[in-house]
Amino acid sequence: MPGELLARVFETVLGYLALGNEVIDGPLGCFVRNPDAPNVYDANHGTRVRASTPKEINTVLERSDELLSASRHRQFIIDGATPPTFEARLALDGYERRDELAMLLEGDLAGGSAPRGVTIRPVESDADWASLQDLFRMDHVEEAQEGREPISDETTRQVVATKRYKAPALAFWLASVKRTDCAFFSAWPGTNGVGKVEDLFTHPDYRHRGIATALIRHSVDDARARGAKGVNISARIDDTPKDMYAAMGFRPLCVIRSWLKTG
Repeated sequence: MPGELLARVFETVLGYLALGNEVIDGPLGCFVRNPDAPNVYDANHGTRVRASTPKEINTVLERSDELLSASRHRQFIIDGATPPTFEARLALDGYERRDELAMLLEGDLAGGSAPRGVTIRPVESDADWASLQDLFRMDHVEEAQEGREPISDETTRQVVATKRYKAPALAFWLASVKRTDCAFFSAWPGTNGVGKVEDLFTHPDYRHRGIATALIRHSVDDARARGAKGVNISARIDDTPKDMYAAMGFRPLCVIRSWLKTG
C-alpha cells in the first residue's frame, strides 16, 4: 500500500537521524540532540511536530531553544502529519526551506561489483575512522568550493563522531586502491523492512572508475543481509547523483522538507 510504504520510509529516515543521539519525545513534537556535536544539524533538530495553534507553536519553539541551547542553529524536519500552520510560522520567522529527494529500491540493483584492484572493508579501527574523517573533510571542502555552506574542521570532526555513535548498527565502508582509501558509503538495515544507505563520496582522482557503484551495491547488500527489503537513498534535488541512483533502480518516492535557521 503506497501510504503504508511512505510511512515506513519516513520512519526509517527519522530513525536514522535519531540513531546514536538522545531523543526527547513529547505530545507536541520530538527533539533529537547531541551535546557532543552541537554543530551538526541532523544530530540536533525537532521533528514529528503536532503543534497547530499559536500557543502550541510558541511552546514548541520555546522548547527547541531550551533543549537545543548548545547549538547555534534550529532545524525542524517536516512529516506528513506536521500542521501547515507550524510550517508557515517557520517561514515567517526566517527559517530557510531545504528539500531532499527520497528514493527507494525495491527490486534488483543495476551495477557491477568492485572493479579489479579495488577493495572494500568495514570502518572499524581508530585508523579507519581517521581515514574516513580525512575523506569527509575533502568532501566538505569540495562542497564549499561549489558554493555550498562552508563547514569548519571542527564541524567535520563532529559529523564523523555522530556517524561513529551510530555504529555498529550503521556500517561504514571504505574503498581503497593500492592501499589508498579513496571513497566511502554506509548502510543501516532499519527496523521496519526499509533500510537506508547514506553518505556517498569518492576522491576526485578516483571518480568514473565504478568505485561509487560498487560501494552502493556493497551497502545495499549489507542492509538487505541484515533484514532490509526496500532500501532508501536520499539526494539533493539540485544535484546530479539522483540521476545515477535512478539508473541503478532507485525510484523517486517523495520530497522531504526541512526548515533551518542559523546564527
